[in-house]
Amino acid sequence: MDEDSRYEAVRSRDARFDGAFFFAVETTGIYCRPSCPAVTPKRRNVRFFTTAAAAQGSGFRACRRCRPDAVPGSADWNVRADVVGRAMRLIGDGVVDREGVAGLAARLGYSARQVQRQLTAELGAGPVALARAQRAHTARVLLQTTGLPVTEIAFAAGFASVRQFNDTIREVYAMTPSALRAAAPRAGGRTARRPGTPTAGIPLRLAHRGPYRTAPVFDLLEREAVPGIEEVTGPPGARVYRRTLRLPYGTGIAAVQERRASGRPGSGVAHPGGWLDARLHLTDPRDLTTAVQRLRRLFDLDADPFAVDERLGADPRLGPLVAARPGLRSPGAADPEELAVRTLAGRSVAQELVRRYGKALDAPCGTLTHLFPEPAVLAEAEPGGPLGALAAALADGAVRLDPGADRDDAQAALESLPGLGSAVVAAIRTRALGDPDVAPPGADIPDTWRPWRSYAVQHLRAAGEWE
Repeated sequence: MDEDSRYEAVRSRDARFDGAFFFAVETTGIYCRPSCPAVTPKRRNVRFFTTAAAAQGSGFRACRRCRPDAVPGSADWNVRADVVGRAMRLIGDGVVDREGVAGLAARLGYSARQVQRQLTAELGAGPVALARAQRAHTARVLLQTTGLPVTEIAFAAGFASVRQFNDTIREVYAMTPSALRAAAPRAGGRTARRPGTPTAGIPLRLAHRGPYRTAPVFDLLEREAVPGIEEVTGPPGARVYRRTLRLPYGTGIAAVQERRASGRPGSGVAHPGGWLDARLHLTDPRDLTTAVQRLRRLFDLDADPFAVDERLGADPRLGPLVAARPGLRSPGAADPEELAVRTLAGRSVAQELVRRYGKALDAPCGTLTHLFPEPAVLAEAEPGGPLGALAAALADGAVRLDPGADRDDAQAALESLPGLGSAVVAAIRTRALGDPDVAPPGADIPDTWRPWRSYAVQHLRAAGEWE
């Protein structure tokens, strides 16, 4: 999009572009999402930015009406396999907060200077600024949804000091942390009630753009659920998916609710530009950012359904399927290594692996009692056969499936392992690596479905035309 096209999107308050770009108003010093309900500023006063971090770096503060930090992530980072796309996925996973820019660069196979230069040139902000914007958003969520002390929130959000935390909140939101907490959304005219401790869980709204057909996603999760680490409860249209998470600083339990459009019972389609309600129980609140990003990948919340449906809907074979299921997603994985093992082993074997080798939670929650066993544990316990080979390769880093992994390199490494058929490798690439453009081996999939072949397969499966 050129700047004139972006301004037209702003003038029409087009929510399709929320997260794809941001605009700032020089006369007010505020930056917004394209769908901001405020009066449209004059074109000569508007500047455009690819990221919120770039807007913040230019001295603009976040709009209090449209909350531009709460938009879905750009769909580009799902599609792109270059260093910028891989870097953005890693930053979203919290790598810069945990390992610094040097750790990010090492994972990408570039020098820190090269990563800084490429991100700044294309996005208008380097890795530190991008991570800082993400920390500010995490801090706002914790301030407005929990009763944690401000000092604890500062470090939980990833800030190195309380002073850095205070300065950032003032710069980004033009408010002190205490004032930002007091400005939490109100319900029934009273301040929204906040839990006193993280054990009560952190309520979240996981934003997505466009329509979201929830039923097929929850159907898949229900079919695949492995007892002990996952469960799906409730009737269709009002189900809740719960699972355990292994996170960098501790463990977590996530719950995500199925959401359907009002007035259309059982349709499984949320309103355009809506959200999925979630709640996270974390043993360490520093894991909030990472846990959120893993749920977003699992539910494919940063996809651009408008672009997907436009391309696939023009195909004679897929057109009727897309019209029947707008907003169909291609689910990913909350734990890529776990997904790879489960894809190879199957559900019944995975259940046995959890029972025999899974780590028990310190505080079980209902039927959720364990974490899926780590690759190193499986490699030692089951050293033989394809499962042992895969677990060993994941444990020693010969196969990398983290958000910054090179998809082609990962596929080549998987194909070199004994006993992994092409269909298993394709499934791992689709879900563990979140590749939107994977065609099952041997399938008659035309190139005109690129770059959304993974979504095309989901439509065929939902229509019963594909196993």
